[in-house]
Amino acid sequence: MRIVIAEDSVLLREGLVRLLSSMGIEVVRAVGDAEALLDAVGEHAPDLALVDVRMPPSHTDEGLRAALVIRRQWPKVAVLVLSQYVEERYATELLSGETSGVGYLLKDRIADVLEFAETVRRVAGGGTALDPEVVSQLLVRHRRDPLERLSPRERDVLSLMAEGRSNSAIAAALVVSDSAVAKHVNSIFTKLDLATADTDHRRVLAVLKYLRA
Repeated sequence: MRIVIAEDSVLLREGLVRLLSSMGIEVVRAVGDAEALLDAVGEHAPDLALVDVRMPPSHTDEGLRAALVIRRQWPKVAVLVLSQYVEERYATELLSGETSGVGYLLKDRIADVLEFAETVRRVAGGGTALDPEVVSQLLVRHRRDPLERLSPRERDVLSLMAEGRSNSAIAAALVVSDSAVAKHVNSIFTKLDLATADTDHRRVLAVLKYLRA
């Protein structure tokens, strides 16, 4: 597996290179700005681009905007955003398109380096990785028409789904039975037109559906 890293912090960039290289992941280029990231992706055609959000020159959203360019111009290149921030506008756009091969993680919430490396491999292989905090923040900011289709209890269930909880954990939190939660989850899928035949994880798609509103 071959990846490109875009991170403006020299220490963190070199740390990521060493960490991922030690786990058998080939880092073909490590850069410090969005322009160099796009050049590297065009030159090396990596399996995945690991991208920070805030990079030179303005340190606002250059990395995330570059990630959107990658998704449009090189759709076979997976994108994993690794940031300290949830940048609302462009994060919503990134997560509202094709859901395979895309991820958004928060740096401060990564507690296990082995799990992080496996996440990199999963996204590079076409999977999805979303920090529950990212999903929760975007859901709170985008509660519009789609939420109106759900009952209050279904919204409670979806909120807990966005935190990554299982049906059993949701049942415990809401003090209801597992079967009741399963019925609510199926109702959410139905109201969001998520067919049983969908190959992607419907729990993830249910959350992402709201971000398209």
